[in-house]
Amino acid sequence: DAASSGKQFLIVGTKNKAADSVAWAAIKARCHCVNKKWLGGMLTNWSTTETRLHKFRDLRMEQKTGRLNRLPKRDAAVVKRQLSRLQTYLGGIKYMTGLPDIVIIVDQHEEYTALRECITLGIPTICLIDTNCDPDLADISIPANDDAISSIRLILNK
Repeated sequence: DAASSGKQFLIVGTKNKAADSVAWAAIKARCHCVNKKWLGGMLTNWSTTETRLHKFRDLRMEQKTGRLNRLPKRDAAVVKRQLSRLQTYLGGIKYMTGLPDIVIIVDQHEEYTALRECITLGIPTICLIDTNCDPDLADISIPANDDAISSIRLILNK
């Protein structure tokens, strides 16, 4: 229902095992993802995140137009390092224009900060929960082994 009405989804899964599956599922479903590290305040401090996204887009445009090549070598290296860091942490949400409508969390225990931010903002969450998680924290809980790549892929592909 939500997907057909054009709502924005965010998939969060920063475990090394789940990172590739999360990125692939986000591309396939045309939604946003965080698969490297959840930066505290990414949702609750959206104005700051948005300024970082604008900076990221500006640096990418400079790179595409070739303006980085005209900079001195040292300045270009600093900008490339900054661009690389922004790509790592914000690459999955670079086209996000506002807060997501629904957040899918792959490991509730690992992504507790993201879950708390969603609860604070009243964003509905769908969580894969293992035996070490609290099903009452999520709006929709999916009991599954969140440590096995195969179970993560199976659920994200649905």
